[in-house]
Amino acid sequence: MLDFLSIIYFILLTASVLSGFILLSRRIPLSFVRIHIGIISLPPIAALLSLVLHKGSLIIGPLRLDSLSWLVSIFVLLIGLIVQKYSVRYLYGDRSYRKYFTLLTITTVADALTWLCDDVRWLIVCWGVTLFGLTLLIRVKKEWQVALNASKFSGRLFLLSWLLLLAAFILVSQATGHWQLSHSMAQNSLSQIDSRNKTFFNLLLIVAVMIPAAQWPFQRWLLDSAVTPTPVSAVMHAGIVNAGAMMLTRFAPLFNGDKAQIVLLVVSGISVLLGTGIMLVHVDYKRQLVGSTIAQMGFMLIQCALGAYSAAIIHAVLHGFFKSSLFLQAGSAIHHKEVSARPANTSTLLWKAAGGVLGLVVGICYWLTSPGMGYSLISTITLGWSVSLAWTQLVAFGSGRMGKVVGFFLLAGGAVVYQMIHSAFSGMLEEAVHVGVQPYAPAATLFLFVLLLGSTFVIWLAHHRTSRFITIIYLWFVRLGEPKDKSFESHPRYLTKNLSQGGHLR
Repeated sequence: MLDFLSIIYFILLTASVLSGFILLSRRIPLSFVRIHIGIISLPPIAALLSLVLHKGSLIIGPLRLDSLSWLVSIFVLLIGLIVQKYSVRYLYGDRSYRKYFTLLTITTVADALTWLCDDVRWLIVCWGVTLFGLTLLIRVKKEWQVALNASKFSGRLFLLSWLLLLAAFILVSQATGHWQLSHSMAQNSLSQIDSRNKTFFNLLLIVAVMIPAAQWPFQRWLLDSAVTPTPVSAVMHAGIVNAGAMMLTRFAPLFNGDKAQIVLLVVSGISVLLGTGIMLVHVDYKRQLVGSTIAQMGFMLIQCALGAYSAAIIHAVLHGFFKSSLFLQAGSAIHHKEVSARPANTSTLLWKAAGGVLGLVVGICYWLTSPGMGYSLISTITLGWSVSLAWTQLVAFGSGRMGKVVGFFLLAGGAVVYQMIHSAFSGMLEEAVHVGVQPYAPAATLFLFVLLLGSTFVIWLAHHRTSRFITIIYLWFVRLGEPKDKSFESHPRYLTKNLSQGGHLR
Protein backbone atom coordinates (compact mmCIF):
# COMPACT_ATOMS: atom_id res chain seq x y z
CA MET A 1 0.00 0.00 0.00
CA LEU A 2 1.27 3.46 -0.85
CA ASP A 3 2.27 5.66 2.07
CA PHE A 4 1.00 9.19 2.64
CA LEU A 5 3.92 10.97 0.92
CA SER A 6 3.69 8.83 -2.22
CA ILE A 7 -0.05 9.39 -2.46
CA ILE A 8 0.47 13.14 -2.13
CA TYR A 9 3.13 12.97 -4.85
CA PHE A 10 0.82 11.31 -7.37
CA ILE A 11 -2.03 13.67 -6.49
CA LEU A 12 0.27 16.62 -7.15
CA LEU A 13 1.35 15.14 -10.49
CA THR A 14 -2.33 14.80 -11.44
CA ALA A 15 -2.98 18.39 -10.36
CA SER A 16 -0.04 19.55 -12.53
CA VAL A 17 -1.49 17.90 -15.63
CA LEU A 18 -4.98 19.26 -14.91
CA SER A 19 -3.50 22.73 -14.44
CA GLY A 20 -1.87 22.42 -17.86
CA PHE A 21 -5.21 21.53 -19.47
CA ILE A 22 -6.97 24.40 -17.67
CA LEU A 23 -4.43 26.79 -19.17
CA LEU A 24 -5.57 25.72 -22.66
CA SER A 25 -8.97 27.36 -22.16
CA ARG A 26 -9.26 30.81 -23.77
CA ARG A 27 -11.53 31.84 -20.89
CA ILE A 28 -8.66 31.49 -18.44
CA PRO A 29 -6.45 34.63 -18.31
CA LEU A 30 -2.79 34.23 -19.19
CA SER A 31 -1.88 35.33 -15.67
CA PHE A 32 -2.98 31.82 -14.58
CA VAL A 33 0.38 30.60 -15.86
CA ARG A 34 1.99 31.86 -12.65
CA ILE A 35 -0.43 29.79 -10.58
CA HIS A 36 0.43 26.86 -12.85
CA ILE A 37 4.13 27.36 -12.08
CA GLY A 38 3.32 27.25 -8.37
CA ILE A 39 1.40 23.98 -8.78
CA ILE A 40 4.14 22.21 -10.74
CA SER A 41 6.72 23.27 -8.13
CA LEU A 42 5.07 20.99 -5.52
CA PRO A 43 5.72 17.47 -7.00
CA PRO A 44 9.54 17.77 -6.90
CA ILE A 45 9.29 18.81 -3.23
CA ALA A 46 7.17 15.73 -2.45
CA ALA A 47 9.62 13.53 -4.38
CA LEU A 48 12.55 15.03 -2.45
CA LEU A 49 10.85 14.27 0.87
CA SER A 50 10.21 10.70 -0.29
CA LEU A 51 13.86 10.32 -1.30
CA VAL A 52 15.08 11.58 2.07
CA LEU A 53 12.59 9.72 4.27
CA HIS A 54 12.29 6.40 2.42
CA LYS A 55 14.98 3.76 2.66
CA GLY A 56 15.37 0.66 0.50
CA SER A 57 13.22 -0.44 -2.44
CA LEU A 58 9.45 -0.75 -2.34
CA ILE A 59 7.48 -2.62 -5.03
CA ILE A 60 3.79 -1.72 -5.06
CA GLY A 61 1.78 -3.07 -7.99
CA PRO A 62 3.20 -1.53 -11.18
CA LEU A 63 5.43 0.89 -9.22
CA ARG A 64 9.02 0.61 -8.02
CA LEU A 65 9.86 3.22 -5.41
CA ASP A 66 13.57 3.35 -4.66
CA SER A 67 16.29 5.99 -4.46
CA LEU A 68 16.98 5.81 -8.22
CA SER A 69 13.29 6.34 -9.07
CA TRP A 70 12.91 9.30 -6.74
CA LEU A 71 16.23 10.86 -7.78
CA VAL A 72 15.42 10.74 -11.50
CA SER A 73 11.87 12.00 -10.87
CA ILE A 74 13.22 15.00 -8.94
CA PHE A 75 15.74 15.64 -11.70
CA VAL A 76 13.13 15.53 -14.49
CA LEU A 77 10.51 17.62 -12.69
CA LEU A 78 13.01 20.21 -11.47
CA ILE A 79 14.39 20.86 -14.96
CA GLY A 80 10.81 21.04 -16.24
CA LEU A 81 9.97 23.58 -13.53
CA ILE A 82 13.03 25.73 -14.30
CA VAL A 83 12.30 25.69 -18.04
CA GLN A 84 8.62 26.58 -17.55
CA LYS A 85 9.51 29.40 -15.17
CA TYR A 86 12.02 30.68 -17.74
CA SER A 87 9.42 30.45 -20.52
CA VAL A 88 6.79 32.62 -18.80
CA ARG A 89 8.38 35.75 -20.25
CA TYR A 90 10.57 34.18 -22.94
CA LEU A 91 7.62 32.93 -25.01
CA TYR A 92 5.08 35.56 -23.98
CA GLY A 93 3.21 36.70 -27.08
CA ASP A 94 3.75 33.47 -28.98
CA ARG A 95 0.69 31.94 -30.66
CA SER A 96 1.42 28.57 -29.05
CA TYR A 97 1.95 30.02 -25.56
CA ARG A 98 -0.84 28.04 -23.86
CA LYS A 99 -0.24 24.81 -25.76
CA TYR A 100 3.48 24.96 -25.02
CA PHE A 101 3.01 24.88 -21.23
CA THR A 102 0.47 22.05 -21.46
CA LEU A 103 2.72 19.93 -23.68
CA LEU A 104 5.77 20.59 -21.51
CA THR A 105 3.87 19.60 -18.36
CA ILE A 106 2.53 16.36 -19.86
CA THR A 107 5.96 15.45 -21.27
CA THR A 108 7.85 15.97 -18.00
CA VAL A 109 5.18 14.24 -15.88
CA ALA A 110 5.15 11.21 -18.21
CA ASP A 111 8.96 11.18 -18.15
CA ALA A 112 9.01 11.25 -14.34
CA LEU A 113 6.46 8.41 -14.16
CA THR A 114 8.51 6.30 -16.59
CA TRP A 115 11.27 5.76 -14.04
CA LEU A 116 8.79 4.92 -11.27
CA CYS A 117 7.38 1.97 -13.23
CA ASP A 118 8.27 -1.61 -12.40
CA ASP A 119 5.74 -3.05 -14.87
CA VAL A 120 7.25 -2.74 -18.34
CA ARG A 121 3.80 -2.28 -19.89
CA TRP A 122 3.30 0.93 -17.93
CA LEU A 123 6.92 1.92 -18.57
CA ILE A 124 6.56 1.63 -22.34
CA VAL A 125 3.30 3.64 -22.29
CA CYS A 126 4.80 6.47 -20.20
CA TRP A 127 7.96 6.52 -22.31
CA GLY A 128 5.87 6.62 -25.49
CA VAL A 129 3.94 9.63 -24.18
CA THR A 130 7.27 11.31 -23.36
CA LEU A 131 8.65 10.81 -26.88
CA PHE A 132 5.36 11.88 -28.47
CA GLY A 133 5.28 14.99 -26.29
CA LEU A 134 8.84 15.87 -27.30
CA THR A 135 7.90 15.44 -30.97
CA LEU A 136 5.01 17.90 -30.54
CA LEU A 137 7.26 20.33 -28.67
CA ILE A 138 9.77 20.31 -31.54
CA ARG A 139 6.93 21.35 -33.88
CA VAL A 140 5.38 23.82 -31.44
CA LYS A 141 5.90 26.48 -34.15
CA LYS A 142 4.15 24.33 -36.75
CA GLU A 143 3.62 27.31 -39.06
CA TRP A 144 7.38 27.22 -39.64
CA GLN A 145 8.09 24.54 -42.25
CA VAL A 146 11.63 23.93 -40.93
CA ALA A 147 10.34 23.06 -37.46
CA LEU A 148 7.67 20.85 -39.00
CA ASN A 149 10.31 18.96 -41.01
CA ALA A 150 12.49 18.51 -37.91
CA SER A 151 9.50 17.20 -35.97
CA LYS A 152 8.56 14.68 -38.66
CA PHE A 153 12.12 13.35 -38.90
CA SER A 154 12.50 13.14 -35.11
CA GLY A 155 9.07 11.53 -34.76
CA ARG A 156 9.94 8.74 -37.20
CA LEU A 157 13.15 7.95 -35.33
CA PHE A 158 11.39 8.11 -31.95
CA LEU A 159 8.73 5.70 -33.24
CA LEU A 160 11.46 3.29 -34.38
CA SER A 161 13.13 3.56 -30.97
CA TRP A 162 9.84 2.97 -29.16
CA LEU A 163 8.98 -0.07 -31.30
CA LEU A 164 12.42 -1.61 -30.71
CA LEU A 165 12.06 -1.02 -26.99
CA LEU A 166 8.57 -2.55 -27.07
CA ALA A 167 9.92 -5.61 -28.91
CA ALA A 168 12.76 -5.99 -26.39
CA PHE A 169 10.34 -5.72 -23.44
CA ILE A 170 7.89 -8.24 -24.91
CA LEU A 171 10.62 -10.74 -25.77
CA VAL A 172 12.26 -10.50 -22.34
CA SER A 173 8.91 -10.77 -20.58
CA GLN A 174 7.87 -13.79 -22.64
CA ALA A 175 11.23 -15.48 -22.03
CA THR A 176 11.16 -14.91 -18.26
CA GLY A 177 7.41 -15.16 -17.72
CA HIS A 178 7.20 -11.79 -15.91
CA TRP A 179 6.15 -8.27 -16.81
CA GLN A 180 7.66 -6.79 -13.63
CA LEU A 181 11.30 -5.74 -13.94
CA SER A 182 12.00 -6.75 -10.35
CA HIS A 183 11.04 -10.33 -11.28
CA SER A 184 12.25 -10.57 -14.89
CA MET A 185 15.70 -9.19 -13.97
CA ALA A 186 16.13 -11.69 -11.12
CA GLN A 187 18.90 -14.23 -11.65
CA ASN A 188 16.60 -17.26 -11.68
CA SER A 189 14.46 -15.64 -14.42
CA LEU A 190 17.43 -14.60 -16.56
CA SER A 191 18.85 -18.12 -16.37
CA GLN A 192 15.99 -19.18 -18.67
CA ILE A 193 17.41 -17.06 -21.53
CA ASP A 194 20.21 -18.59 -23.62
CA SER A 195 23.23 -16.48 -24.57
CA ARG A 196 22.20 -15.97 -28.21
CA ASN A 197 18.75 -14.63 -27.34
CA LYS A 198 20.26 -12.55 -24.56
CA THR A 199 22.60 -10.83 -27.01
CA PHE A 200 19.73 -10.23 -29.45
CA PHE A 201 17.55 -8.69 -26.73
CA ASN A 202 20.43 -6.45 -25.65
CA LEU A 203 21.10 -5.28 -29.22
CA LEU A 204 17.45 -4.24 -29.52
CA LEU A 205 17.79 -2.38 -26.25
CA ILE A 206 21.02 -0.68 -27.35
CA VAL A 207 19.56 0.66 -30.62
CA ALA A 208 16.42 1.77 -28.76
CA VAL A 209 18.45 3.93 -26.34
CA MET A 210 20.95 5.12 -28.95
CA ILE A 211 18.26 6.94 -30.95
CA PRO A 212 17.00 9.35 -28.25
CA ALA A 213 20.63 9.75 -27.09
CA ALA A 214 21.48 11.00 -30.64
CA GLN A 215 24.29 8.50 -31.08
CA TRP A 216 25.86 7.71 -34.44
CA PRO A 217 24.29 7.09 -36.94
CA PHE A 218 21.12 8.66 -35.45
CA GLN A 219 22.58 12.04 -34.44
CA ARG A 220 20.85 14.01 -37.20
CA TRP A 221 17.55 14.48 -35.31
CA LEU A 222 19.25 16.36 -32.47
CA LEU A 223 21.16 18.58 -34.90
CA ASP A 224 17.94 19.40 -36.75
CA SER A 225 16.17 20.14 -33.44
CA ALA A 226 18.36 23.24 -33.04
CA VAL A 227 15.53 25.15 -34.78
CA THR A 228 13.21 24.60 -31.80
CA PRO A 229 12.73 27.30 -29.14
CA THR A 230 15.68 27.29 -26.74
CA PRO A 231 13.60 26.13 -23.72
CA VAL A 232 12.62 23.00 -25.66
CA SER A 233 16.30 22.26 -26.31
CA ALA A 234 16.90 22.66 -22.57
CA VAL A 235 14.10 20.32 -21.50
CA MET A 236 15.43 17.57 -23.79
CA HIS A 237 18.07 17.01 -21.12
CA ALA A 238 15.42 16.21 -18.50
CA GLY A 239 15.80 12.45 -18.74
CA ILE A 240 15.07 12.23 -22.49
CA VAL A 241 18.35 12.40 -24.43
CA ASN A 242 20.07 11.07 -21.31
CA ALA A 243 17.52 8.34 -20.69
CA GLY A 244 19.95 5.65 -21.86
CA ALA A 245 21.73 5.57 -18.50
CA MET A 246 18.45 5.03 -16.62
CA MET A 247 17.18 2.41 -19.06
CA LEU A 248 20.39 0.38 -19.14
CA THR A 249 20.69 0.62 -15.35
CA ARG A 250 17.25 -0.94 -14.94
CA PHE A 251 18.25 -3.72 -17.37
CA ALA A 252 21.78 -4.12 -15.99
CA PRO A 253 21.34 -7.77 -14.92
CA LEU A 254 20.42 -8.67 -18.52
CA PHE A 255 23.11 -6.45 -20.06
CA ASN A 256 26.03 -7.36 -17.80
CA GLY A 257 28.65 -9.73 -19.19
CA ASP A 258 27.11 -9.84 -22.67
CA LYS A 259 28.87 -9.28 -26.01
CA ALA A 260 26.55 -6.34 -26.61
CA GLN A 261 28.66 -4.33 -24.14
CA ILE A 262 31.51 -4.27 -26.67
CA VAL A 263 29.10 -3.15 -29.42
CA LEU A 264 27.86 -0.27 -27.27
CA LEU A 265 31.45 0.62 -26.36
CA VAL A 266 32.50 0.94 -30.01
CA VAL A 267 29.43 2.83 -31.26
CA SER A 268 29.48 5.24 -28.31
CA GLY A 269 33.19 5.85 -28.86
CA ILE A 270 32.52 6.84 -32.48
CA SER A 271 29.80 9.20 -31.24
CA VAL A 272 32.21 10.82 -28.77
CA LEU A 273 34.65 11.59 -31.60
CA LEU A 274 31.95 12.89 -33.97
CA GLY A 275 30.26 15.00 -31.31
CA THR A 276 33.56 16.48 -30.19
CA GLY A 277 34.48 17.35 -33.78
CA ILE A 278 31.13 19.04 -34.42
CA MET A 279 31.41 21.00 -31.18
CA LEU A 280 34.92 22.29 -31.97
CA VAL A 281 34.51 23.31 -35.63
CA HIS A 282 31.08 25.00 -35.61
CA VAL A 283 30.52 28.66 -34.80
CA ASP A 284 26.74 28.37 -34.21
CA TYR A 285 26.40 28.32 -30.41
CA LYS A 286 23.41 25.97 -30.27
CA ARG A 287 25.13 23.53 -32.65
CA GLN A 288 28.19 23.62 -30.42
CA LEU A 289 25.96 22.64 -27.49
CA VAL A 290 24.30 19.90 -29.56
CA GLY A 291 27.70 18.51 -30.58
CA SER A 292 28.75 18.56 -26.94
CA THR A 293 25.59 16.67 -25.97
CA ILE A 294 26.24 13.97 -28.60
CA ALA A 295 29.76 13.49 -27.21
CA GLN A 296 28.62 13.55 -23.57
CA MET A 297 25.84 11.04 -24.20
CA GLY A 298 28.42 8.83 -25.91
CA PHE A 299 30.63 9.06 -22.84
CA MET A 300 27.63 8.26 -20.62
CA LEU A 301 26.87 5.11 -22.63
CA ILE A 302 30.56 4.15 -22.47
CA GLN A 303 30.19 4.26 -18.69
CA CYS A 304 27.23 1.88 -18.98
CA ALA A 305 29.17 -0.39 -21.35
CA LEU A 306 31.95 -0.58 -18.76
CA GLY A 307 29.49 -1.46 -15.99
CA ALA A 308 29.78 1.89 -14.18
CA TYR A 309 26.03 2.47 -13.83
CA SER A 310 26.22 4.72 -10.76
CA ALA A 311 28.74 6.95 -12.54
CA ALA A 312 26.48 7.04 -15.62
CA ILE A 313 23.47 8.12 -13.53
CA ILE A 314 25.49 10.83 -11.78
CA HIS A 315 26.82 11.97 -15.17
CA ALA A 316 23.32 12.06 -16.69
CA VAL A 317 21.87 14.13 -13.83
CA LEU A 318 24.71 16.64 -13.45
CA HIS A 319 25.17 17.02 -17.21
CA GLY A 320 21.42 17.52 -17.60
CA PHE A 321 21.37 20.47 -15.20
CA PHE A 322 24.59 21.91 -16.65
CA LYS A 323 23.62 21.65 -20.31
CA SER A 324 20.06 22.89 -19.68
CA SER A 325 21.47 26.02 -18.05
CA LEU A 326 23.77 26.58 -21.05
CA PHE A 327 20.83 26.36 -23.45
CA LEU A 328 18.81 28.80 -21.37
CA GLN A 329 21.76 31.22 -21.51
CA ALA A 330 22.23 30.74 -25.28
CA GLY A 331 20.58 34.08 -26.05
CA SER A 332 23.25 36.00 -24.15
CA ALA A 333 26.14 34.25 -25.90
CA ILE A 334 26.25 36.89 -28.65
CA HIS A 335 27.15 39.52 -26.06
CA HIS A 336 30.37 37.77 -25.11
CA LYS A 337 33.46 39.40 -26.54
CA GLU A 338 36.38 37.40 -27.77
CA VAL A 339 39.08 37.42 -25.12
CA SER A 340 42.49 38.32 -26.44
CA ALA A 341 45.09 35.57 -26.36
CA ARG A 342 47.12 35.46 -23.18
CA PRO A 343 50.84 35.88 -23.62
CA ALA A 344 52.72 32.60 -23.32
CA ASN A 345 55.53 33.93 -21.11
CA THR A 346 57.93 31.73 -19.17
CA SER A 347 56.03 32.14 -15.90
CA THR A 348 52.73 31.02 -17.47
CA LEU A 349 54.37 28.00 -19.10
CA LEU A 350 55.84 26.96 -15.73
CA TRP A 351 52.45 27.26 -14.05
CA LYS A 352 50.85 25.20 -16.86
CA ALA A 353 53.57 22.57 -16.46
CA ALA A 354 52.82 22.47 -12.74
CA GLY A 355 49.17 21.81 -13.59
CA GLY A 356 50.17 18.94 -15.87
CA VAL A 357 52.28 17.41 -13.08
CA LEU A 358 49.42 17.84 -10.58
CA GLY A 359 46.97 16.15 -12.96
CA LEU A 360 49.41 13.29 -13.48
CA VAL A 361 49.90 12.82 -9.73
CA VAL A 362 46.15 12.88 -9.05
CA GLY A 363 45.55 10.39 -11.87
CA ILE A 364 48.26 8.00 -10.62
CA CYS A 365 46.94 8.18 -7.05
CA TYR A 366 43.43 7.39 -8.25
CA TRP A 367 44.71 4.53 -10.43
CA LEU A 368 46.61 2.94 -7.54
CA THR A 369 43.68 3.17 -5.12
CA SER A 370 40.83 2.11 -7.44
CA PRO A 371 39.95 -1.53 -8.17
CA GLY A 372 39.54 -3.04 -11.64
CA MET A 373 40.89 -2.00 -15.03
CA GLY A 374 38.00 -1.12 -17.34
CA TYR A 375 36.25 1.96 -15.98
CA SER A 376 39.06 2.95 -13.59
CA LEU A 377 41.27 3.64 -16.62
CA ILE A 378 38.90 6.15 -18.19
CA SER A 379 38.24 7.67 -14.75
CA THR A 380 41.98 8.10 -14.24
CA ILE A 381 42.40 9.84 -17.59
CA THR A 382 39.33 12.04 -17.12
CA LEU A 383 40.20 13.04 -13.57
CA GLY A 384 43.84 13.82 -14.36
CA TRP A 385 42.93 15.84 -17.47
CA SER A 386 40.18 17.74 -15.60
CA VAL A 387 42.53 18.70 -12.75
CA SER A 388 45.18 19.86 -15.22
CA LEU A 389 42.66 21.90 -17.24
CA ALA A 390 41.11 23.47 -14.12
CA TRP A 391 44.57 24.42 -12.81
CA THR A 392 45.44 26.02 -16.15
CA GLN A 393 42.25 28.09 -16.33
CA LEU A 394 42.01 29.09 -12.67
CA VAL A 395 45.64 29.30 -11.53
CA ALA A 396 48.06 29.44 -14.45
CA PHE A 397 46.05 32.14 -16.23
CA GLY A 398 45.23 34.00 -12.99
CA SER A 399 45.90 37.73 -13.05
CA GLY A 400 48.84 38.41 -10.75
CA ARG A 401 49.66 36.74 -7.47
CA MET A 402 46.25 37.43 -5.94
CA GLY A 403 44.48 36.00 -9.00
CA LYS A 404 46.48 32.79 -8.71
CA VAL A 405 45.70 32.53 -4.97
CA VAL A 406 41.98 33.03 -5.61
CA GLY A 407 42.11 30.48 -8.44
CA PHE A 408 43.84 27.96 -6.20
CA PHE A 409 41.17 28.25 -3.50
CA LEU A 410 38.42 28.02 -6.13
CA LEU A 411 40.03 24.83 -7.43
CA ALA A 412 40.35 23.39 -3.92
CA GLY A 413 36.77 24.35 -3.10
CA GLY A 414 35.53 22.80 -6.31
CA ALA A 415 37.37 19.56 -5.48
CA VAL A 416 35.73 19.44 -2.04
CA VAL A 417 32.26 20.11 -3.48
CA TYR A 418 32.81 17.46 -6.17
CA GLN A 419 33.82 14.88 -3.55
CA MET A 420 30.78 15.72 -1.41
CA ILE A 421 28.37 15.44 -4.34
CA HIS A 422 29.96 12.23 -5.60
CA SER A 423 29.84 10.65 -2.13
CA ALA A 424 26.23 11.72 -1.60
CA PHE A 425 25.09 10.31 -4.95
CA SER A 426 27.09 7.11 -4.54
CA GLY A 427 25.64 6.45 -1.09
CA MET A 428 22.15 7.26 -2.32
CA LEU A 429 22.35 4.89 -5.30
CA GLU A 430 24.28 2.09 -3.62
CA GLU A 431 21.26 -0.17 -3.02
CA ALA A 432 19.19 0.84 -6.07
CA VAL A 433 21.85 0.43 -8.78
CA HIS A 434 23.03 -3.00 -9.84
CA VAL A 435 26.74 -3.75 -9.54
CA GLY A 436 28.15 -3.65 -13.07
CA VAL A 437 30.27 -6.24 -14.83
CA GLN A 438 33.09 -4.92 -16.99
CA PRO A 439 33.67 -6.37 -20.47
CA TYR A 440 36.86 -8.21 -21.41
CA ALA A 441 39.51 -5.98 -19.79
CA PRO A 442 42.22 -6.02 -22.54
CA ALA A 443 39.65 -5.14 -25.22
CA ALA A 444 38.21 -2.32 -23.12
CA THR A 445 41.66 -0.96 -22.31
CA LEU A 446 42.73 -1.03 -25.98
CA PHE A 447 39.53 0.70 -27.04
CA LEU A 448 39.89 3.45 -24.43
CA PHE A 449 43.49 4.04 -25.55
CA VAL A 450 42.35 4.40 -29.18
CA LEU A 451 39.51 6.71 -28.06
CA LEU A 452 41.98 8.89 -26.16
CA LEU A 453 44.23 9.19 -29.21
CA GLY A 454 41.24 9.94 -31.43
CA SER A 455 39.94 12.65 -29.08
CA THR A 456 43.39 14.23 -28.91
CA PHE A 457 43.58 14.24 -32.72
CA VAL A 458 40.13 15.84 -33.05
CA ILE A 459 41.06 18.62 -30.60
CA TRP A 460 44.36 19.20 -32.42
CA LEU A 461 42.54 19.18 -35.76
CA ALA A 462 40.26 22.03 -34.71
CA HIS A 463 43.26 24.30 -34.20
CA HIS A 464 45.72 23.11 -36.89
CA ARG A 465 44.74 22.91 -40.55
CA THR A 466 48.18 22.71 -42.11
CA SER A 467 47.64 20.25 -44.96
CA ARG A 468 45.08 19.32 -47.58
CA PHE A 469 44.24 16.06 -45.80
CA ILE A 470 43.66 17.78 -42.44
CA THR A 471 41.59 20.49 -44.14
CA ILE A 472 39.38 17.85 -45.78
CA ILE A 473 38.72 16.19 -42.41
CA TYR A 474 38.02 19.57 -40.83
CA LEU A 475 35.50 20.47 -43.53
CA TRP A 476 33.93 17.02 -43.21
CA PHE A 477 33.19 17.76 -39.54
CA VAL A 478 31.74 21.13 -40.56
CA ARG A 479 29.51 19.46 -43.16
CA LEU A 480 28.50 16.73 -40.71
CA GLY A 481 27.06 19.30 -38.33
CA GLU A 482 25.48 21.57 -40.93
CA PRO A 483 21.69 21.58 -41.38
CA LYS A 484 20.25 19.81 -44.41
CA ASP A 485 18.34 21.68 -47.11
CA LYS A 486 14.96 21.12 -45.42
CA SER A 487 16.31 22.06 -41.99
CA PHE A 488 16.92 25.78 -42.45
CA GLU A 489 15.67 28.92 -44.18
CA SER A 490 17.74 32.02 -44.82
CA HIS A 491 14.64 33.99 -43.83
CA PRO A 492 11.70 32.24 -42.07
CA ARG A 493 8.80 32.80 -44.47
CA TYR A 494 6.17 32.33 -41.78
CA LEU A 495 7.33 35.56 -40.10
CA THR A 496 6.53 37.56 -43.23
CA LYS A 497 3.12 35.92 -43.40
CA ASN A 498 2.42 36.68 -39.72
CA LEU A 499 3.41 40.33 -40.18
CA SER A 500 1.20 40.73 -43.22
CA GLN A 501 -1.77 39.20 -41.37
CA GLY A 502 -1.04 40.93 -38.06
CA GLY A 503 -0.01 38.22 -35.58
CA HIS A 504 -1.70 38.18 -32.19
CA LEU A 505 -1.66 36.07 -29.04
CA ARG A 506 -4.44 33.55 -28.72
